[in-house]
Amino acid sequence: MKRIIFIISSLAFVSVLSGCSDFLERQKYGPSGTWETQEEVENAVAALWSNVSNNAEGVTGRGIMWFECCSDNMTVGRPQDEANQIRNFMMSPTNGRDVRDTWPEMYKVNAKANNLISTVPTMTSVLSDEYINEVLGIAYFWRGLAMLWIAPYYGDNGPNGGIPIVLETTATEDIDVARPESVIMNYDQIISDMREAARRLPYLSELRADRTGYPHKAAAWALAARAALYAASYDNGGRANPDYYYNIVIEMCNNIMNMSGADARDLYDDGSDDAFANLWTSENNYSCEYLFSLVGSAVDGPKFHGMSFQNGGWGFYNTWGYYQPTYGLWEAYENGDIRRDATILYPGQHITFVGRDILFGSNTYTISSDTGMTFRKFMSPWEDADCIGKDVSTNGDNSSNNLGMSFIRFADVLLMKAEALIALNGEGDSEAKALLNRIRKRARLPEDSQATWAELKKERRCELAFEFMPSRFVDLVRWGDAQEVCAQPTYGVSSHWDAASSSVVVDGPVQYDSGRTFDPAKNHVFPIPSAAFDGSVNLMQNQGY
Repeated sequence: MKRIIFIISSLAFVSVLSGCSDFLERQKYGPSGTWETQEEVENAVAALWSNVSNNAEGVTGRGIMWFECCSDNMTVGRPQDEANQIRNFMMSPTNGRDVRDTWPEMYKVNAKANNLISTVPTMTSVLSDEYINEVLGIAYFWRGLAMLWIAPYYGDNGPNGGIPIVLETTATEDIDVARPESVIMNYDQIISDMREAARRLPYLSELRADRTGYPHKAAAWALAARAALYAASYDNGGRANPDYYYNIVIEMCNNIMNMSGADARDLYDDGSDDAFANLWTSENNYSCEYLFSLVGSAVDGPKFHGMSFQNGGWGFYNTWGYYQPTYGLWEAYENGDIRRDATILYPGQHITFVGRDILFGSNTYTISSDTGMTFRKFMSPWEDADCIGKDVSTNGDNSSNNLGMSFIRFADVLLMKAEALIALNGEGDSEAKALLNRIRKRARLPEDSQATWAELKKERRCELAFEFMPSRFVDLVRWGDAQEVCAQPTYGVSSHWDAASSSVVVDGPVQYDSGRTFDPAKNHVFPIPSAAFDGSVNLMQNQGY
């Protein structure tokens, strides 16, 4: 483990780009023992965003989204043996898909944050107290986020335990130790880091212009709530105390919901029937719903959005065709729900793509997706005829774009608090009804919530579908629904072009698979990548792998 986690703290060069288009690319990182100026510390701060760059395509291009293919929301989308092994719960530790890049990358981020936390407070002769406080807030935020990024996929409350916790106080000889007895210890550390980050970070309205896209108090509170929600999943044995964690969820969500003035958060709603679709435009990267995203540009940044559309983009742009929606997701939306057409492109519908009016499934614009549908939620950067080089990369093998890659937004705050209230007070809780009705109102649905578990689960599925975080698969596991849901057959939809009527005809649902076998004693976590064991004696693989 030392080779993976500790030595990275002295990396000499890290190529990075910030989480927003105004961020300057910084090449030099340097070991913490050599920092002498504020500029060098700024380079180290920028290095926390290294997972956003072109050099980390496997982290924010695909990465954990291969795990999301295990949910009932989407499939691999095109033939790919190793990806299908993951989806069918037959993944091995040596699996070559780039989800394996995420574990080492997050421990690199962890090490960079630790360097800042341990070193910057000693630089009082060259750094102001205000600047030291700001940097520490950013570092605690990223250390917590790095652990929240991977802990749900690799740790449990038994039999495997948590994943390694490496703090700025961890001695070199103590890094390669046994895993924590429970992943709840990871969540406790994440909550602690996010509380400390929120204490030090400014409010969103107080961020300087050159800090756009940086963490702030509300972002830290929101991610602390997510960690607490995940910790509350464990209701027996060990360190589990669901009520304690649900109350943390409510505390953190209330912190956000009680903000006022320029910091007040709300669901974005322009009053139109395109309100949900319009949320997913670069113009609204920092709308009233924003809490934290990774934002790139046409030159560099996250690539996930371009991985999910029609494979090859009909020759207009090389979108990659991975991660396609299931018919079950399409069917989960109620009639009249504006989120469905904003999220899924269905046969016979139109989309503007690189300035072309595309009739999806026509004789000209055929369908390559294995499920007969494709995602449209994040495709706004590709709309304009001049988008290439302006909004998206000129290189179709890159797919960088200027739409924020959402990690958490205000809608999730409402949903997390509603879930905590239902868990604590039972179905029908009046405040939970009000929160869910806010979600339904923006979806243009009747505000008739009954605040049942079934409704809460459906609203999370429909509202948050296909976002990089949070995970539908993690939701299914923590609710105890994964085994039953995965056993159900997956469906796509069949269509054909009717030349006589010059229209796309939808034939109906078609079976994609016969269901999958999820073993709740094993498949609630994934195998730790083989590379994580280089140089380690004490790190143990998850059982069954």
